[in-house]
Amino acid sequence: MDHKVSSRPFAVFGNSTSVQFGHDNILLGEPPPLKHKVFYRIDPLHIKISECHVSVINMIDFTELHLDSVNHLIGQLMYKNQISAFIFVVRLGQLTDGDKMCLEWLQSVFGESVLQFVMILFTYEREEESDSMIDDLKKNTVVEELLKKCGGRYHICSKTMNNQSEMRELMRKIDRLFNENKEQCYTGEMHNTQLKEKQKKNKPQGCEDSMKHSPQQKCMMNTGKQQKDVEQKRAQVFHTKKKQMSMREQMQHLFHRLHLKDIHKKLRAADVLQISAHSLQSCESCAEEELVKNYLQNILMMNYRARYININETTEKHHSQQTNKDASKDGGDFFKEVSFSNNVMKKTNRVHPMDVQMAVFHCADSFLKQLMVTKLSQCQFALPLLVPHPFTQQIEFPLWTFRQINKSWKMRNTNNEIISKEEPVYKTETPMVSFFRFGSVSSSKSQLMNNLINEKHNTFFHRNCPGSSRTRLLMDGVVEIAWFCPSGKDTDKFNNCVAFCNLHGDAGDNEKQLQILTEKSLVNVVLLPQIDKNDKNATKIQNLYTEKKSLICLTEDECVLTETRTGKYKIGLKDRNQSDVSEELRSAINDCLSSSPSVSMFKLEDLSKHSDIRVDEEDDEDCRRGREAAQQMMSLLKNKDPREIKESFLPCQGKLWHQWCQKNKELHRPQEEDIEQEISRKQTQMKNIRKQQHDLHMSEFIKFFINQMNSHEANVNRYFLNWLRMLLDEFTPADLSELQDQTELMRISDELQAASFGLEHIMREIGQIYESCSSVKKNKTDLPFHFSSLPSLAAEMMICGFPLELMDGDAAHVPLIWITAVLDKLIQKLGDQRVFVLSVLGLQSSGKSTMLNAMFGLQFAVSAGRCTRGAFMQLIKVSEEMKDQMKFDYILAVDTEGLRALELAGRTTRHHDNELATFVVGLGQRTLINIMGENPAEMQDILEIVVQAFLRMKKVKLNPSCMFVHQNVSDVTAGEKNMEGRRRLQETLDKMTKLAAKDEVCDAKCFSDVINFDVQNDVKYFAHLWEGNPPMAPPNPNYCENIQELKKTIISQSSKSDGMRLTHLRDRIKDLWEALLNERFVFSFRNSLEISVYRRLETEYSKWTWTLRSAMLEIENKLHNQIENKAIDEIEKTDLQAELMEKTKELKSSMSDLFEKDTDADILIQWKSSFEIKIKDVQESIVRETKRKLDEILQQQDLKKKIDDQRTKHESFLLEKSKELALTLKNKANDNATLKREFDFFWGKCVKNFTKDTTPIKNIDILRDMKILLSDIHKSVPIEHRNENTDIFSVTKYSNYVTVKKSNGLTGQVQNMCKAAKEKLGYTLSKDDETHITNLISDVVQETDKMIKSFHISKLGYNISYIKQLTDHIKTRITEYEEKSETYLFKTEFFIDLVFSIFKRAEQTFINQHRMFREVNDPVLYFEKKRDEYYSIFQKYCDGATSTAIFGEIICQKLKRPIEQSVYKQTARDLADEIRSNCPSLNGNRSNREKHILKRLAEEENFSAFNDYINYPKEHFKDFIRDEVRQYISDQFSISVKPKMNQNIEVLRKKILKAAQKSTEYVEVKSGDVDLWLMFFTQKLSDDLIFSVKDFSGVKHDDVDFKLLEDVIITELPSIISDISREFSADTFYKNLDLNNRPDEILIDHFCQCCWVQCPFCKASCTNTIENHDGDHSVPFHRVIGMNGFYYDETQNLCTEFCSTAVKTSKIFKSSGQWILFSDYKSAGHVYAKWSITPDLSKMPYWKWFVCRFQKDLEMYHGKTFQDKILDEWKKYTKEDAIKSLDKYYSPKH
Repeated sequence: MDHKVSSRPFAVFGNSTSVQFGHDNILLGEPPPLKHKVFYRIDPLHIKISECHVSVINMIDFTELHLDSVNHLIGQLMYKNQISAFIFVVRLGQLTDGDKMCLEWLQSVFGESVLQFVMILFTYEREEESDSMIDDLKKNTVVEELLKKCGGRYHICSKTMNNQSEMRELMRKIDRLFNENKEQCYTGEMHNTQLKEKQKKNKPQGCEDSMKHSPQQKCMMNTGKQQKDVEQKRAQVFHTKKKQMSMREQMQHLFHRLHLKDIHKKLRAADVLQISAHSLQSCESCAEEELVKNYLQNILMMNYRARYININETTEKHHSQQTNKDASKDGGDFFKEVSFSNNVMKKTNRVHPMDVQMAVFHCADSFLKQLMVTKLSQCQFALPLLVPHPFTQQIEFPLWTFRQINKSWKMRNTNNEIISKEEPVYKTETPMVSFFRFGSVSSSKSQLMNNLINEKHNTFFHRNCPGSSRTRLLMDGVVEIAWFCPSGKDTDKFNNCVAFCNLHGDAGDNEKQLQILTEKSLVNVVLLPQIDKNDKNATKIQNLYTEKKSLICLTEDECVLTETRTGKYKIGLKDRNQSDVSEELRSAINDCLSSSPSVSMFKLEDLSKHSDIRVDEEDDEDCRRGREAAQQMMSLLKNKDPREIKESFLPCQGKLWHQWCQKNKELHRPQEEDIEQEISRKQTQMKNIRKQQHDLHMSEFIKFFINQMNSHEANVNRYFLNWLRMLLDEFTPADLSELQDQTELMRISDELQAASFGLEHIMREIGQIYESCSSVKKNKTDLPFHFSSLPSLAAEMMICGFPLELMDGDAAHVPLIWITAVLDKLIQKLGDQRVFVLSVLGLQSSGKSTMLNAMFGLQFAVSAGRCTRGAFMQLIKVSEEMKDQMKFDYILAVDTEGLRALELAGRTTRHHDNELATFVVGLGQRTLINIMGENPAEMQDILEIVVQAFLRMKKVKLNPSCMFVHQNVSDVTAGEKNMEGRRRLQETLDKMTKLAAKDEVCDAKCFSDVINFDVQNDVKYFAHLWEGNPPMAPPNPNYCENIQELKKTIISQSSKSDGMRLTHLRDRIKDLWEALLNERFVFSFRNSLEISVYRRLETEYSKWTWTLRSAMLEIENKLHNQIENKAIDEIEKTDLQAELMEKTKELKSSMSDLFEKDTDADILIQWKSSFEIKIKDVQESIVRETKRKLDEILQQQDLKKKIDDQRTKHESFLLEKSKELALTLKNKANDNATLKREFDFFWGKCVKNFTKDTTPIKNIDILRDMKILLSDIHKSVPIEHRNENTDIFSVTKYSNYVTVKKSNGLTGQVQNMCKAAKEKLGYTLSKDDETHITNLISDVVQETDKMIKSFHISKLGYNISYIKQLTDHIKTRITEYEEKSETYLFKTEFFIDLVFSIFKRAEQTFINQHRMFREVNDPVLYFEKKRDEYYSIFQKYCDGATSTAIFGEIICQKLKRPIEQSVYKQTARDLADEIRSNCPSLNGNRSNREKHILKRLAEEENFSAFNDYINYPKEHFKDFIRDEVRQYISDQFSISVKPKMNQNIEVLRKKILKAAQKSTEYVEVKSGDVDLWLMFFTQKLSDDLIFSVKDFSGVKHDDVDFKLLEDVIITELPSIISDISREFSADTFYKNLDLNNRPDEILIDHFCQCCWVQCPFCKASCTNTIENHDGDHSVPFHRVIGMNGFYYDETQNLCTEFCSTAVKTSKIFKSSGQWILFSDYKSAGHVYAKWSITPDLSKMPYWKWFVCRFQKDLEMYHGKTFQDKILDEWKKYTKEDAIKSLDKYYSPKH
């Protein structure tokens, strides 16, 4: 740095808040002593920065000094120094008006030229601030202006100024500035020149000579008249600014006290409207920092007591009072103590209530401002009209805030008729009366105005209101406006609507406001103190008096009303009665108004034309753009008849939409005989209507709206929507409310409906555009965006707080496709949030919308001409702090049209109200039942509807709650009256319940049978809404308190609910509406959410049962091995349960988590107990089945013992003899050919010797054995001549298999004669009988399959007795069936064909199992497989191997088969688990597997396979599982199966080697021998392998060294492992597994433990995962009943109806000889009674395709024809359509 800096001091000036003094402050050092009020040093401070010496002049806070002191100091400063730079210190984040004045001060003291020497030094407090500071500089326009003045020069440093590098850089910049100024400094001469120029401007010409002194003299001079005058004027200006600065600081302190620290950081409406902890509090007093929250909470509830919230008393006051008491103990000096009390009791100034209001106003964003002012208007408070900015004093006209306010009044026309008017206040033309004052007056101007407008309510806040104080800061200069609205009565104070304006503060100090008011008003009312002509305001008052406008002067004297001249009045206030003054004032104003010309009417909008004020709408760019867009859109409606606009501009929602709705209702309520034809016709008509909708030209109006919403940012669109809503309301005819009073209600209602035009109609049109495009699956040609983007617009609107029409009130229909799409988009944008649905029901105009608006600060339409139609839903956000407590993210408020709506009278019915009530009650988790007044008839009207709705909810297992809100009760505090009211309500509810129960066929006797209802807590009584008579009455504060109490109760009770997810809400809307369309709600309701959750529970249940089953398979395998190894000889049930205990505990924990912690726990909990019982049953069943299997294995041990002993004896003999042979051939050990020849001869001789007395195990022929057996039993039946191709499973009718059952006795003989005649003609079984026989066949197949498994043929071999057991069982089951049958018996042919069919299906199983037995137990085959093993041992004997080596190899050879068995069994179990999880066709729940079966059937197009699936679904399912598992193993063998086998064999290898090691260690410790080693070794492996000491009986090992055995096994085992692994292949996998151990059989056991009951109409199988489940059987989608052979009576035509449509009709079917209505199918009893068939139009295209594709096959199979009953529409479906439909309809929720 240049050393010259040290000789050029620089000055630092600014506000001390921007600097932190201290010993480490490099630039300014320590602060001056505390006695100084400012931090400055006039003498330069010499400091050292980076080895350079510099001089700093501290001018911090110079602006705080008195002007004389400043002049003196500046004179001294400039006399002694030349200043190279002025460093202006600014705290950027807290830039104040004081900071801006510092620069102005510098200019005024040093002149304009000083700016070339100024550099701004921005300071920061935290390091992170500096990072964003440069960006902030660019964004802040005020800072930009300051920088521009200072040539863009600035530096940034810490507030502590202790950073050396920052200070070095500052010095460099100062040096650069010096160079830029050509090494010039600011000098004393420059300062004197500045003083001369000022004097020239401010003083007479003659004063120039007085300034001609030396610079030194001029700087120090403080005398001389002219100089003093200059200084005095300068001082006056400066002190005015100083006063303003002081006021600013007070205001800043006020905002700080109210926790509104940054006026630019706006309060958002969205945040204020959230459900927060504070919003639930009811506070009459609060802490100071909570004043804003309390004010907003109350004002949004329309509680005018918002202004009267008390501040909690402070401890300081309490302490002061105590001190005062202590001082008075001695009863001392009265004067002294009173004086002391006055001092001590003086407390901190409390915040003025209007300061709270205005502070909120200044800090609110425009939407909150508008909402706040709207609520102020509803509270009948005056509204801010002209508002000075608290810091800049710029006057703002907040026109935007008035846009949603309407005023209504009644007045008499020229014919003395009372007429009603309702207009938005911004366009209402009224006379205006302005009130203002000059100076201080003793009377309250605001109080006088209140007496004029409404003496019972403080419209204007005045000095005598609670909480008022003299410390008001933000109201001076504010102009408030209020309107008097007459009621059309003689008692009205004014005959017309009159605007009253009130200028707060001294009018003399607020000239701009005064000018505006006097220009716009018809009458000026001025309050005057005692003044004279010399008063500063005299000229203004004189001007008012001389103007033509009426003037009323209220003076501080005692005179009565006096008219001093025409239009000029005087009224005295001194010692006058306020009532008299008000009456005189009212009289004078009325006189003035009556004599004033109407052309001078005031219109609020006209204020915006004033050039000197800021209009919020014009200054806000987003608001202006939104308005322009809305106005441009509205211009398209110019000169259009409102009654014709919807038809031309919104055509999609007109006749076509209403026709579609009507057709949709007819579709769900078919009346014609041929129901499928009718449904098809209706659907075609509906498609055509959609096509017509789609083809309609889209209006420019709608195009503009969609373009606007898609092409602008969110804030602009929010303004746009608000503007559009307001302009549409304005556009709607003003006389709608009058129309409603007329007698021709039907015609007027049509006009009302046609003319009503709001934002909801635009969104309704967009919804219909979307639905039509979705229906025809293509975009509209004139739609500027793809139709799929339309729901996003509505979703955004909901997020922004706009309500969405849920039910079209004109069509009384829910646009389901549109609503679903919007909610889907909402889920995309917000996530699948949880909502608590709060709905409201009540008679029309009972205050439902008003209640919701007051409770949550909403803005549902409430005026008489804007009653809610249909239903709307609106989101209310829950604050983050409340989410944990409330367990949901939003409240969804559902507002509905009134029941018994007048405009619908004559064309609606109770049915419409019931529909609406049922829909809303079903949707809401809590429904508010709103009852207006105490009229019993009205109460009965609504209660009858509501009770029926709740009764329906109970029957469909929905559990909403309700609360009755009894509004407009005269005395809500009267306890006895309320108790009587509750008792009367309870009686009415019980009475209504009995009546509704008859309609709904229910046995409920009282309301508490229907819903949990506490008449004490669930009934709320509300005060009257208005405190007085409208239109001037404010809302009743007691009503607001009732609202708050209700809100707290709702939130408290809702916190116990988890709400519902948006996805669940979407499904619930669909379920409710679909059920309502079907008329029979209870019968038709399908709870998609519950179904979806139950399906998920089924999937979990499948996992749980698999966990138990797979665990038990491991246990079973281990115990099986132990049994085979003779380690155990008994199995107890308790042992199995103990083994399963650990898994059971894990399972219980998993179940508990699901039922208690899952997101749908509130739904799942209903099934908890039943599923716990089911799991317990499954566990017991698995244990029981496992014990049975193990017991069978134990029983088989005796049977196997003889075979095993014989085989062991032969193996021992072969070992011994081969050893002897080897010894004889020891000298030929190298001659392999000789050794092989000799061994083969020896081997053949021995095996021949073993088998000479043994019968070889031959191949079996079970069909031959079965025929022999049947021939012996049924000799009369020619078995050999039976048709071999007959398969009972393919038989369509069983009539040929039955004969009539004969009866006993005389009557019986007659019956038998009839039966014999019938038999000759051919006996025909009923449909029920056919079904029963099919079920019998299916059951017998399942039972025989189990028996075949229990024979364990692979281990015990085949025995012809098995055939006998099976045929006996089949015969027994047939006999049992015949005993129950009353009408027929089976012929022998039935038994024969059934046996043949079953054995043909089982033949391959017998053969495969017998092959496995033969391979192990046939001596020839067995020893042939062992030849190579024994030859290897023989070779070792020949080579002279040690006994240990040979014994080790024998061990390894004997391990081979057990290892192989274990690997295959373990892999099979592992595979079963993998396939269950990973195979797409077998994972998930039952419906998923069903879907894949149907897919495969469609792909194969094999009618026989279809037939098998339809008639024997369980068997088909088993075959499907077998095929899928085989395919999976084949496809995945190298990827998954073989690696698993290798992994399992490696596990066994390690276990074997570890067992060998442990055995050696154990024997060494025990000093045992090889026998002990072998025993320990086999025991260690007994859990994993069938391998025991008995396998070595007869094998000599006396000279074996056990210490070397481990090494031998390590050496020999790998070759054994390799031999086994070499054989791994997909082909051998099944061959090496016993039937029970195969993965497909394991999965069959698991998956088939479910319900297989078939629908009695269409044979669809119940899809419940649980066998013997609770509740009715059900299936997601039924089939065409003709597929099951149903045909129309007296024809041969098969039916084409689906079950789910047939049950909607009055058609009949025959069951047990009786005709039953399809709609009453349960009355048929038996299986019909156990089915739940929900009416449903969503029939799968799959079965329509099937019927068309296999029509001829079905006709041939059933011997009937479809004739022309198949619809042409069905024939359009392709196989691809059918398969695609499976993915759609078999979704998880089905």
